[in-house]
Amino acid sequence: MKIFSKIVLFLILCLYIAVLSKLILFKYIPLAQIIEHFNFTYDEYHWRDNNFVPFKTIKFYLYKADINPNIRIENLAGNVLGFVPFGFILPLLTKGFQRFRAVTLATFFLSLAFEVIQLIFEFGSFDVDDLILNTLGGILGYIPIKIILIIAKHKKNTK
Repeated sequence: MKIFSKIVLFLILCLYIAVLSKLILFKYIPLAQIIEHFNFTYDEYHWRDNNFVPFKTIKFYLYKADINPNIRIENLAGNVLGFVPFGFILPLLTKGFQRFRAVTLATFFLSLAFEVIQLIFEFGSFDVDDLILNTLGGILGYIPIKIILIIAKHKKNTK
């Protein structure tokens, strides 16, 4: 039974990463045009659209008065909520990810991979604030699982 649940969790993780990839990398690109974006050309205008300044985008969405509230929620909460499942699934999948640091680093590096792919292939724009928000999402997904694991371990030890 334990092997079966690990296989199911792994398949859920794969499906989640596939959906996340579609939402992050290919949200503005029709699937038929994806291949055209795998090039290494230099486009000066694309590089101007990237944000390498921490909290610049977050401040913009929080304090800019004339921004539609739906856009604020989509850009801020969406980046956090999109990575909650990652922080939730990893500790259940393997003991190696039952530590805060491991989940935090895995979430950060998954997010970094998405941001670098967007930067290189022009699927979107690199935003350091996305790294911050996505990593926060992974941490928020990890917290309830960690609490459950601690409670389960405590119950097991008291029997």
